Amino acid sequence: MASPHSILLTPIAKVGSKTLGSLYHLGNYSLLVARALVGAVVPPWRVRGILRQMEMVGVDSIFVVILTGLFTGGVFTLQVIYGFRMFQAESLVGPTVALGMCRELGPVLTALMVTGRVGSSMAAELGAMRVTEQIDALTVMAADPIKYLISPRIVAGLVMLPLLTAIADFTGILGGYVVAVAKGVDAGQFIARIQEHVAVMDIVNGLIKSAVFGVILSSVGCYKGFYTRGGAEGVGRATTSAVVISYVTILVSDFLMTAIMF
Repeated sequence: MASPHSILLTPIAKVGSKTLGSLYHLGNYSLLVARALVGAVVPPWRVRGILRQMEMVGVDSIFVVILTGLFTGGVFTLQVIYGFRMFQAESLVGPTVALGMCRELGPVLTALMVTGRVGSSMAAELGAMRVTEQIDALTVMAADPIKYLISPRIVAGLVMLPLLTAIADFTGILGGYVVAVAKGVDAGQFIARIQEHVAVMDIVNGLIKSAVFGVILSSVGCYKGFYTRGGAEGVGRATTSAVVISYVTILVSDFLMTAIMF
């Protein structure tokens, strides 16, 4: 029969074990990101590998980002028009949609879409390489697997996410414009109010956030794939975990950066 002390200590021990495990992974993740960033700036540079990853992260994601931006801007505009017409404030639809896209919806939704498409792919690809011992083979050949495999992916995420976010911002505002004009909002007033109320720093801060999101989604995907264990089943777990952790981290970091920037 378990003693009262053991019954009391078991939940505390479980919490402590989970906390220590989380700190261990956080430390490992921080070291991996630091080594990858150093590997990205110290020669020799893997330009071809970086370009290949930029194509996968950026070029191959353009279509889904355009669709996301168009329909997000359109739906957001419908809701804004509905609310503002209660107060005869349709003239503010344009800047509200533009600020919403540039500050929040563009960076966040782009990051979430790219995470689902690219972050999971990075985790699965590196996880498959780990369980088939390809990463160990790189180490045996005296090649730094972090510089060779992870640095190009993080650089690609850092560079391409702001570009994809700019596309999402533009297409979102365009979709909002089309919907607003179709709903009776004056087209000239829509554009003029955007020019009046949207500052350059609103756009720049959104792009800064997207660069941070790019590092997060690529580094988390690489980390979970790089340390995969357990064969094919482990690759599946790593892929799922990478997407979930990236989503949560992006949303939390978005809140923190928004509180600081705006």
